[in-house]
Amino acid sequence: MTLTDLRYLVALARERHFGRAAESCFVSQPTLSVAIRKLEEDLGVTLFERNKHDITLTPTGNEIVAQAKRVLDAAQILKDMARLSHDPLSAPLRLGAIFTVAPYVLPTLIPVLHTLAPHMPLLLEENFTHKLTERLRQGELDAMLIALPFTEPGMAVQALYHEDFRAVIRRDHPWAARETIHASELANEPLLLLGTGHCFRDQVLASCPALQHPAHPSSMQRTLESGSLETIRHMVASGTGITVMPCTATVHLPGDQLLARPFQQPVPSRTVALVWRNSFPRPQAIAALIQAIHQTALPCVNWMTGT
Repeated sequence: MTLTDLRYLVALARERHFGRAAESCFVSQPTLSVAIRKLEEDLGVTLFERNKHDITLTPTGNEIVAQAKRVLDAAQILKDMARLSHDPLSAPLRLGAIFTVAPYVLPTLIPVLHTLAPHMPLLLEENFTHKLTERLRQGELDAMLIALPFTEPGMAVQALYHEDFRAVIRRDHPWAARETIHASELANEPLLLLGTGHCFRDQVLASCPALQHPAHPSSMQRTLESGSLETIRHMVASGTGITVMPCTATVHLPGDQLLARPFQQPVPSRTVALVWRNSFPRPQAIAALIQAIHQTALPCVNWMTGT
């Protein structure tokens, strides 16, 4: 049984006439007739009731023709996939990003990528690093934007940019008159943080060991257990406390309400990287994505090259 046999079968079921079916398949009538007879022999069933004036599908024939159509559709999908592999920029790219990267990179990335690869739309997902990693490992994502460090076998990692953290305060905060802040001073303020599971939360805590000290009064640290940096930004504007954000999240702060202040050395920071499977069959798509990211307007970051 071959795909050609199934095409003959579907054509005959559609045309109900050997001559017309053969013509639609661009073969002779005897060729099609022999193929249908052989298919019935291979399957051990009668697919068509034949008489002088008509050809009718048997009940079993109806079921087999329906399945044959599904097989032919699946075969066409495989052919389409193979065709797309010859043009790796003509199919969607499934990109994941952590919550503290996606809102600040994707709005400028998407139009740049569309210019470079107009037939490669992005299918986007925001999530935690460990969930994105699992989806990438299972082939449900093609690449992901995360913060280093990252170690996972079978994955390629391209560091993209390095960005400093900044303290975000209300304009009437005592720090508003200062040019820089020391990270240790965070322990003296009501600090709003993302909830457990966000790698950015862990990076902020690591920048100020006093925040993790058992003697540190819990009332001095208010943690938003579930939410986004944008939600925290609104809380800071309302006077609830202060927060820390990556510089990309502070570029468009409402200046009439909030200020961002850099930290003194050692400056808390992070490196954002693109990760994909070593076996991913569209390296040109990854290259286009990296090129687009490097062309985005992220004025406060230090761009990196190499792997």
